[in-house]
Amino acid sequence: MLIRVSYGTAIAMGLINARMLARPTTAYLMTHYDGRCRNNCAFCPQARESRADLSRLSRVTWPTFEVERVVEKLSDGNFARICLQTVDHPGLVDDVLELLGLFRPLGLPISVSITPVDREILEEFKALGVDYIGVGLDVASERLYPEIKDSLYSWDDMWDFTEDIIEVFGDGKAFVHLIIGLGETDREAVETIAKAYSMGAQVSLFAFTPIRGTLLGTAQPPSLERYRKIQLANYLLGEGIIGLDDLEFDVNGSLISFGIPKEELVEIVPPDVFATHGCPGCNRPYYNERPKKEPYNFPLRPEKEYVKRVLDSIL
Repeated sequence: MLIRVSYGTAIAMGLINARMLARPTTAYLMTHYDGRCRNNCAFCPQARESRADLSRLSRVTWPTFEVERVVEKLSDGNFARICLQTVDHPGLVDDVLELLGLFRPLGLPISVSITPVDREILEEFKALGVDYIGVGLDVASERLYPEIKDSLYSWDDMWDFTEDIIEVFGDGKAFVHLIIGLGETDREAVETIAKAYSMGAQVSLFAFTPIRGTLLGTAQPPSLERYRKIQLANYLLGEGIIGLDDLEFDVNGSLISFGIPKEELVEIVPPDVFATHGCPGCNRPYYNERPKKEPYNFPLRPEKEYVKRVLDSIL
């Protein structure tokens, strides 16, 4: 059986000899399928109509290894957890269950990002050591979802799946993945974020990364300033510091105020708001950006002074 391993994870495990700027604290793995995904997400290298390299997911390369060798080397990486990404294909659930059975003796907590499955399958995942499920909603706009996510699963299907996860695993154990920069307005993004939190889910933010060969390969990523605004709104909403009604938008749906003076925000906002927010132990280094650029999601907590610099730039 084959499995894909993110390039940084493979280095940390000793499967590849290369340098890293930031060490992954989670082992990022992906199911292997000799073909493309059944869905056709316009941003994804794995999509049905994509011409991108199948070894890519976002900007990361995922080389293939024998799963037995990966299981043998996982302990060398000193990882906090395993995160299994999946490509939707016939037989996916059986593949995931087999992999989970191989991972379980390692004793690491496991996250799985997967398209909707029945509640009974979620129960099986839980019995095999899975404690978090990633929900690839991706598009933060119901208006744009059908256009960008040419998928077997509708907008409502994804939210129903999120509810099932919460019922099986508990509050906070469903992570709704949202990609900022796909054409959504700030208002649409924060309304979707607020909906996730109101259900008992969490939110993990990604920045749109154009990949050559995908349907959106020539589109532009979001500005860092805009992404920082959404990160800040995500934190304030998730912590219950503000409600959706406290946010102010202009006529174009762009976020212009958080309802709290900048001087107060400097005091209450921790710098890890701008770091990767995901399952415990997740730092996802350079998933959305090139190493020489300021990251959208820092793999390590930035200094406290960074909060003031961000607020000065966006307010």
